[in-house]
Amino acid sequence: MNGVHDMGGMQAYGPIDREAQEPVFHADWEKRVFALFFGGFAGGFFNVDMFRAEIERMPGHEYLRTSYYEHWLHSIEALLVSAGAITDAEMKAKVAELAAAGRKEPH
Repeated sequence: MNGVHDMGGMQAYGPIDREAQEPVFHADWEKRVFALFFGGFAGGFFNVDMFRAEIERMPGHEYLRTSYYEHWLHSIEALLVSAGAITDAEMKAKVAELAAAGRKEPH
């Protein structure tokens, strides 16, 4: 693969800035996405290959503007919908409910 999702070894992107003492998770929602991965995997809704392939289906502009765990969330949402674990309408309704409740975190 030679796309935006596989940038290893490519030139002209500049150095990678690393945080000193960088935490594993920068926000609580990232912990929840991490847990969702294992729940979806253990529940048989997807496997690791499906998970990675779904991330690679993200449009390049979306992939580049989103964070690591947003990539995971994109994949998990798409795979759970395609597996029938949740409908797209149910997912959108929950997002709207959380937004209306004033959730500070975007996820």
